[in-house]
Amino acid sequence: MLHDKKTGTLNTSRRNLLRGTALAGAAAMTGTFATAAPMRRPLTTPSLRMPDNAFVQAQAQQMAEAEPVDLSGYERVQQRLVRPPNAPDHDQVATGEPKIVEIELTVDERLMVVDEDTGASIWAMTYNGSVPGPLIIVHQGDYVELTLKSHTRNVLEHNIDFHASTGGLGGGALTHIYPGEETVLRWKATKAGCFTYHCAPGGAMIPYHVCHGMNGAVMVLPRDGLKDRDGNALPYDKIAYIGEQDYYLPMDEDGTYRTYRNAGDDYADSLAAMRTLTPSHVVFNGAVGALTGNRAITAEVGQTVLMIHNQCNRDSRPHLIGGHGAFVWESSFTDPPLTGMETWFVRGGSAVAAMYTFEQPGVYAYVNHNLIEGALLGATAHFSVGGVWNNALMEQVVAPRTMET
Repeated sequence: MLHDKKTGTLNTSRRNLLRGTALAGAAAMTGTFATAAPMRRPLTTPSLRMPDNAFVQAQAQQMAEAEPVDLSGYERVQQRLVRPPNAPDHDQVATGEPKIVEIELTVDERLMVVDEDTGASIWAMTYNGSVPGPLIIVHQGDYVELTLKSHTRNVLEHNIDFHASTGGLGGGALTHIYPGEETVLRWKATKAGCFTYHCAPGGAMIPYHVCHGMNGAVMVLPRDGLKDRDGNALPYDKIAYIGEQDYYLPMDEDGTYRTYRNAGDDYADSLAAMRTLTPSHVVFNGAVGALTGNRAITAEVGQTVLMIHNQCNRDSRPHLIGGHGAFVWESSFTDPPLTGMETWFVRGGSAVAAMYTFEQPGVYAYVNHNLIEGALLGATAHFSVGGVWNNALMEQVVAPRTMET
């Protein structure tokens, strides 16, 4: 269904599409759906009991009557978000007192090619036009003030759930917008670490949007920067932001990936594919090969890279072939980092930070070490590292040759 902002009613004169409904608070997560007659449902979606309406209304009343917070002493700064795998400009160690960091995300439903070799494509649900959505970086104690917008050309309802925040389903209950609308949400970054954010309109629309690319990561740095378990500073030279995305692209009986005219047209087919729990693709940064070849992440010998890996839906096991996770934060930055990790773990619905200083030049493959997903489904990236080769670390003593018999 589509929302008419002028009348406040549902517009049925245009193509009918599924939308999630949210009352308030916890009700948003259990959203129910209305389907237009032409849209078939391959299997029944579980019907979840809604919270008592009196509770929902009481919560709304509490929010309306809550004391306003005095933020008059906070400095406001704007953070310009950039496309992955890049990171926005930021200070590794906070300067001054906590700030209000203003950011803007625009919902963009766009047709994206997932695999150039097969032509597989998807109507991606994106924040700012990329899969994953941009990396947001603040410091513990800062406020994030988000302006969330939705293009008028979009057709679906959207919102955002910040795993780093506290209350209101991570902001999901307070940010539902329709095409052509905008909303502003402010939340305090009380926990230091890396965290997922994603769209969560309600019910089956939650995995539908997430599995169409609508997720990203927030990094909340400690005010005094990253440290090892002994309190020594761990600065980095650059960030490589990697979003792992599982897609479930519907196929015809002959194995050809289906194409759709509009966003949302694949809803029934996608839910049927998603129920198999078997992704057609598992990729980094939106598409097969998005971070390989001439699009590889670049570095130099001696540079320390902080790799931020986001997986909103499934567990993953990143591995840097030829390198290591010298320091790995699988949870919060307030916990001591793991050290010397060959492969680390990303729980579904989380983001992880791993730090490594490159010691040799060459091409390093960064893979999901479920090698079926890494080699067959697309979860591979490359680091192209320049510098001088060090034979003390590795040397080919004898080149391949025919054995004497």
